Amino acid sequence: MDHKIYGYVRVSTKEQNEARQMLALRDHGIPEKNIYVDKMSGKDFNRPQYQKLMKNIKPGDVLVTKSIDRLGRNYEEILVQWRCITKEKAVDIVVLDMPLLDTRRSGRDLTGTFVADLVLQILSYVAQTERENIRQRQREGIAAAKLRGVRFGRPEKPVPDRFWKLKRDWEEKKISSREAARELLISQDTFLRWAHGKKERTC
Repeated sequence: MDHKIYGYVRVSTKEQNEARQMLALRDHGIPEKNIYVDKMSGKDFNRPQYQKLMKNIKPGDVLVTKSIDRLGRNYEEILVQWRCITKEKAVDIVVLDMPLLDTRRSGRDLTGTFVADLVLQILSYVAQTERENIRQRQREGIAAAKLRGVRFGRPEKPVPDRFWKLKRDWEEKKISSREAARELLISQDTFLRWAHGKKERTC
């Protein structure tokens, strides 16, 4: 039985590296008809071509990808996909960016298999940890900026001078909040938020 070699490419709609991945796989000798490409964001990770590939690969086949993070969104998912492909489907994996992750060289060698699995877990863990560190730094940066008085989100609309008279009329029940908002060309919610949260300057 002839074994086949397949390639897998994944890019998000914002990335521009599909050509780079395709070139690397073609240089590795993979026929273009055997290369499966998903253009999906990492957020939902809905991958129809990957699912199609998983149905087509057979024991003894080889799956080549440019980098390990093409297989999953995070540490846990990468490990799940790696074990599914190498253990359950008995397919070899070649990661071009990391020569140690080439199960063709270690598939019959227990020590080699252990080393490949260990390297994968370390790489995946480091990648996941770095993502978490980036998120933590972002949270800390936002908290520090807020302490300095930096405001986030859309800038608040300036309160027009006419608001204060309309606010007094509303408080004296001369007009409704809806009528006041219409006069100011703002939403009723905005008028009520201003009315409850802002005090007129006395100087």
